Amino acid sequence: MPSASTLQLALPVPLPQLFDYSPPEGHAPQSGDIGRRLRVPFGRRELVGIVTAIGSNSGQQELRPALDFLDAEPLLHGELWQSLQWLAGYLHAPLGEVLATALPTALRQGEPLPDTALYGWYLSDSGEQALAQMRQGRPRQLAEYLAAHPGISESLLDAQQPGWRTAMRTLEKRGQVERRIMAAPTSSTPANRRILNAEQQSAADAICQAEGFQPFLLDGITGSGKTEVYLEAIAACLAREQQALVLVPEIGLTPQMLARFQHRLGVEVHALHSGLSDTERARVWAAAWRGQAQVIVGTRSSVFVPLPKAGLIVVDEEHDSSYKQFDGIRYHARDFALVRAKALNIPVVLGSATPSLETLANARQGRFHRLRLSQRAANANPPAVQVMDIRKRPLQAGLSPEALQAIKDALSAGGQVLVFKNRRGYAPSLLCHDCGWSAHCPRCSTDTHGSAMTVHGHGRRLQCHHCGQHRPSPPACPACGGLALQPQGNGTERIEAYLAEKFADFPVIRIDKGSTQGRNALQKHFDTLGNQPGILVGTQMLAKGHDLPNLTLVVVVGIDEGLYSADFRSPEKLAQLLIQVAGRAGRASKGGQVLLQTHHPEHWLLQTLIGGGYHAFAEGALSEREATGFPPFSYLALLRAEGREADVALAFLQQARKLLEAGLGRPALPFHGASSALGLSGPAPAPHPRRAGYQRAQLLISAAQRKPLHQALRAVIPLLYALPEARKVRWSLDIDPLDLH
Repeated sequence: MPSASTLQLALPVPLPQLFDYSPPEGHAPQSGDIGRRLRVPFGRRELVGIVTAIGSNSGQQELRPALDFLDAEPLLHGELWQSLQWLAGYLHAPLGEVLATALPTALRQGEPLPDTALYGWYLSDSGEQALAQMRQGRPRQLAEYLAAHPGISESLLDAQQPGWRTAMRTLEKRGQVERRIMAAPTSSTPANRRILNAEQQSAADAICQAEGFQPFLLDGITGSGKTEVYLEAIAACLAREQQALVLVPEIGLTPQMLARFQHRLGVEVHALHSGLSDTERARVWAAAWRGQAQVIVGTRSSVFVPLPKAGLIVVDEEHDSSYKQFDGIRYHARDFALVRAKALNIPVVLGSATPSLETLANARQGRFHRLRLSQRAANANPPAVQVMDIRKRPLQAGLSPEALQAIKDALSAGGQVLVFKNRRGYAPSLLCHDCGWSAHCPRCSTDTHGSAMTVHGHGRRLQCHHCGQHRPSPPACPACGGLALQPQGNGTERIEAYLAEKFADFPVIRIDKGSTQGRNALQKHFDTLGNQPGILVGTQMLAKGHDLPNLTLVVVVGIDEGLYSADFRSPEKLAQLLIQVAGRAGRASKGGQVLLQTHHPEHWLLQTLIGGGYHAFAEGALSEREATGFPPFSYLALLRAEGREADVALAFLQQARKLLEAGLGRPALPFHGASSALGLSGPAPAPHPRRAGYQRAQLLISAAQRKPLHQALRAVIPLLYALPEARKVRWSLDIDPLDLH
């Protein structure tokens, strides 16, 4: 029987293989099919896959026919197609899951590529004739606005006529308005350009003059004007009619940055983040795919947008752990941005006041071109930092009398205050003062490891921050029946409640995950505060690049929890957090003050940061990492397994270790620094051994060079799928893990 062409598909299933299908009826497979979406039957359901290759079938195996193509041309092609295939290989992840992760949800589910034409609204002839006779009301107001602004775009209507859609539908039913496709606006001349200082101008010139792939580290202290350097480089990119992609770590940064970029660049700036609807995200992705979106500002997943006219990629706050995906496909957006920039042959800028040790090591070795901004913009002075010893001091909601007096003085002087506590909720735990019972999560605790439930709602509700389980606080102690249940410690809710009572004449606004759920909620909180004196109480969300010009005082309530962590990355994370939080103060003409409350004022980390700043800490930390063989001087992979029983998870990882050692031809020891050695640590229970009812274990794999690590994983990972133990556990592989818990 003659061979027939088949279509090889990557499907969004956790299996490391491609799937063969015969083409849809009447279709002859061709190379132009690669990268197109195709709907196919899979078991009893239908899936949307991506054609990856054209194969042949000898006829010995009957294949199921594919149903229908969803695109007239490849949705994934060129650089993005090649980069995604590289990512699947680097992460040792199924290609189908990687491709699905790269697509917006709507496209992943089979929706057509959205229309991204620019539409404008006009009054029709009948609308112009009827305008004078219209009754007073919202439709007439909108009709009058259209008469004065014919052809206004929908994005401008959103900004200038909130709630316009209902009135527009009324006019449309009457035939009094028309929606027409408009020509794409020509790029206007960038406006309101600020005069850069010498360091900013030198950095901007270096980026603008770069040819081809060049990674830059824009290493600037907080408030040094890194964003102005970005804007200068993006403006040059637009002048060349190229696209720019800007990654930010949090949704909350996008409204502030969008407004600033839009005002400065004179073009529409497209936002892309999880706060948008599926349709909105698909529209931005499609506009980028067509080359219409000139500037895209988005969070982690924006690194997957197509860039057919690529000119520049910027990763703001590159050190932030939000760029790492901690479930599903565990990619790092910063690292993948570097890969894409190299494939696109364009510059990439990594900006931060507290660069990651990995990035600093690359700059030290000459892989990245380091650009320094050592002074604050507009001649603003850095804040004065004071370490406050709170041992034996009376505390109210975690605040010392000296801190409360400083808050009062700052408010009286017309300034704003940021009270930082990186613990949301009312209190970290609930304790019985009579018998010592404490509230633990039944799904995340073990006999030897209790996982405390956080108190919320002024003591009325308990919630586990690991698995999300919540329940009302008990009216009496479940162990002894006593009524002496007391919230222990302080969270942002408790601090907010105390300060609202203490400073009743000033607004007190809490910024944490619980208070920023709605669309643009963070920006609405900032708008509510405005420039009036007031207090912001919040978590690390407030440490990420926000520009608050009237903020004069930062009080860090508690940092002691992070000073003695067993995680080797903990000092780096804490140093970055403290510097970033402190950097919110005194960014404009007013001076700034930072108070760090601690029970350990003599701790080496605090003394190093106060005496020499972040870079003094980083140099010491890099030397320590090099001496001990930790990243960035080695490479890690973490194999995790979860099962209902701990023995099941450990048995799977033990089999994985045996396969790795078989490939080495000898038993493996924990990593000891030899360039060709592969180190294995475990399997062992995870530091947090139970989560959401599953027992967790892990195997740490390490090497001094990437190549032997990936060679070993490439040989072993496919074999893990076939292990009998694999069907009893949930397992995952994390390359370059940031979290070893």
